[in-house]
Amino acid sequence: MQLRPYRPEDCAALHALFHHTIHTVNARDYSPEQLSAWSTGQVDLEAWDRSFRAHHTLVAAEGERIVGFADMDESGYLDRLFVAAECQGQGIATALCDALEGASSAPRFTTHASITARPFFEKRGYRVVRAQEVERRGVRLRNFVMEKPNA
Repeated sequence: MQLRPYRPEDCAALHALFHHTIHTVNARDYSPEQLSAWSTGQVDLEAWDRSFRAHHTLVAAEGERIVGFADMDESGYLDRLFVAAECQGQGIATALCDALEGASSAPRFTTHASITARPFFEKRGYRVVRAQEVERRGVRLRNFVMEKPNA
């Protein structure tokens, strides 16, 4: 597995990985209605591409196959972190976070972690600032605002 910078031609594959991961990995913690509200399978790829290009975005690849991705903005906010369902537990998310956090000069890192991702972030030293419910397409989803200092 190698980490590389995001390229605009990755955008559709990242969205497909995002959608599939939500509907498989996150299914243990969220209802089918919540999963469908979170990711419908359709997204504005131009907006996603702009967001990826505005952030420090890394792609994890095994050869030509994308197995994960993550992006962080200048403030240290980790926006997205997703690893293919069949590649969970192989250190990909850790490698992505290590690289993004290591390249950031932000005083602290923040994220809005799903119920599923919360234990991963807690093991990395993030602490829950608060639980929250966000609304997506009229459906409420629970997640956690988490942070850790940049050591």
